[in-house]
Amino acid sequence: MTETDGLDEGAVTWKRHAQQVAAQTWPAACLYVVATPIGNLGDFSLRAWEALRRCDAIAAEDTRTSRTLLDAWGISTPLLAAHRHNEQQAADAIVQRLAQGQRIALVSDAGAPAVSDPGARIVRRVQAAGYRVMPLPGPSAVIAALMASGATRDEEPGFAFAGFLPSKAQARRKWLARWLDWPVPVVMFETPHRLQAALADLCELAGGDRVLTVARELSKRFEEISTQPLGQVLDWLAQDPHRGQGEFVLVLHAPEQVVATEDELSADQERLMRVLLAELSVRDAARIGAAATGLPRDRLYAWALRQSP
Repeated sequence: MTETDGLDEGAVTWKRHAQQVAAQTWPAACLYVVATPIGNLGDFSLRAWEALRRCDAIAAEDTRTSRTLLDAWGISTPLLAAHRHNEQQAADAIVQRLAQGQRIALVSDAGAPAVSDPGARIVRRVQAAGYRVMPLPGPSAVIAALMASGATRDEEPGFAFAGFLPSKAQARRKWLARWLDWPVPVVMFETPHRLQAALADLCELAGGDRVLTVARELSKRFEEISTQPLGQVLDWLAQDPHRGQGEFVLVLHAPEQVVATEDELSADQERLMRVLLAELSVRDAARIGAAATGLPRDRLYAWALRQSP
């Protein structure tokens, strides 16, 4: 078999799957929430391609950015602006179109609409008007970074998505202090011009031994992913000026926890914790309990979680 034969077989396979996708149900009067590539245009799914071709209009966060994607895939569907500053008006216009039986797609600049991107208000408005919302899953910077981080485990697959860090230094430090208490990996977004300050705050607040994955330019040509203790991250960043460029996803790994059982608290410690839990949240009870007993906050947090019904 020649290389050309292999390409011919691939084209036949692609065409067959495209026909199968086209034959699926594509309801009218429906909002199609479509995930788009976060960098590599090859990550576009057949189902997303078919949806954007079939829809009567595409509501886009930035019509210029979306036009690049549509042109690359030969899609000529008209675009509507639906961004942070006109989302309510766009939602009303979309509902009017749905009332006429149209199919409308919703996309953001990259990744999943309505997840740290505009679109949630539109989804709520469409749902409230009684029309169907159909999600078409696809590329996600959050999931891609987690996949490459090794931060989760089969036994404890949970994680938290925190979104973009606040831009102001004081607000950022308060915000980070809240997320650092979570006993699961925390995924965050950061911009290049604030990255160094954010990493410095993370190192100071979480400690140099806490593990962080820095994922930059995911799925793009200069993709780079590094997992290391926070105390080493700033030095790693300084080793190459290109490492401060691009789009960043940070995965803060869960803190090292002492695996404790209920009977590892003394009677007095357990009594104190139960009194605190009767009045406070698990997080606040663990914080105050740690200050009162000298025990690690993470250990008390884990104990308190096990007391919940």
